Amino acid sequence: MTLALVKEGSAAGQAEEALDRVFFALSDPVRRAILRRLDESPALVSEIAEPFDMSLQAVSRHIQVLVRAGLVAQERTGRIARCNLDAAPLYDAAVWLNRYTKYWQQSFDDLAAFVKALPPPGAKTRKKRASGKRTPAGLKGKSP
Repeated sequence: MTLALVKEGSAAGQAEEALDRVFFALSDPVRRAILRRLDESPALVSEIAEPFDMSLQAVSRHIQVLVRAGLVAQERTGRIARCNLDAAPLYDAAVWLNRYTKYWQQSFDDLAAFVKALPPPGAKTRKKRASGKRTPAGLKGKSP
């Protein structure tokens, strides 16, 4: 999955592959919804599948992607699987994303300066008058 930019099997390579699995898992709206559900409390696969208009097997496949990414842990008791959120891999993703905040932080700084320069709500602002006289429509050149 990872490009050969780091030596395969090395610690850096394994970290890159783990990050790839997390971002892949987060790339799907169904999987993000599953994570939101598990953020509330652990749940059975059948409980997780309830709100989705798809088969239990399809939801199970999404859960397996989350398990491989390390975002969900499953405890099995016979045929029953209880899922728990494991948010630890999200930390590594957040650290990776944080390196790029410099690219949008300047935009936020510019927006903050613009908002600060705005007049306070309710303050009267003077409108500039256009130079020259305006004539009502239809009177072109005639004064009223």
